[in-house]
Amino acid sequence: MPVIAPMPAARPARIPSQRDGVESAEDAAAAGTTVDHLTATYRTHYRSLLGLAALLLDDTASCEDVVQEAFIRVHSARKRVRDPEKTLAYLRQTVVNLSRSALRRRILGLKLLSKPMPDMASAEEGAYDQLERDSLIKAMKGLQRRQREVLVLRYFADMTEAQVAETLGISLGSVKAYGSRGIAALRIAMEAPA
Repeated sequence: MPVIAPMPAARPARIPSQRDGVESAEDAAAAGTTVDHLTATYRTHYRSLLGLAALLLDDTASCEDVVQEAFIRVHSARKRVRDPEKTLAYLRQTVVNLSRSALRRRILGLKLLSKPMPDMASAEEGAYDQLERDSLIKAMKGLQRRQREVLVLRYFADMTEAQVAETLGISLGSVKAYGSRGIAALRIAMEAPA
């Protein structure tokens, strides 16, 4: 027989005060990020976060899922994001972490498959910039994970080195080292004959 947990006791109704129309700074900080602020952040930064996920993942559906999941998680934890200015940084970090998780699941799925995935049929692509983009993506996939993450956040998401360090949780010196090694590796890979 299933066990049914008791309903939590209802909170007593809040008695309105004279200050109801005016919210102090400490009340706002205690409340965390508001739903309105999160909605405005969604409208403003959805496409940039989608682009960030697209550079870390390789298919549109996964990117959209990752970004939506990031907003859902931040919405659920909005009371913990006390400074509304840090909402975007928290969202970026969540997108990076969810992208990593998606890649891990994908790699595990590929290892568990008994037969190889069929190659996708490619359409003719005559544009030079498309070929160059393809070689850049191929070269990016050949980089170490941290180098790729630093370069994507630094150059494609247009973040400063300090913002990249905060997002990835590494030191500023590590960001510079991963960035310079990643660029050097990209140069070598892009100059190599195809």
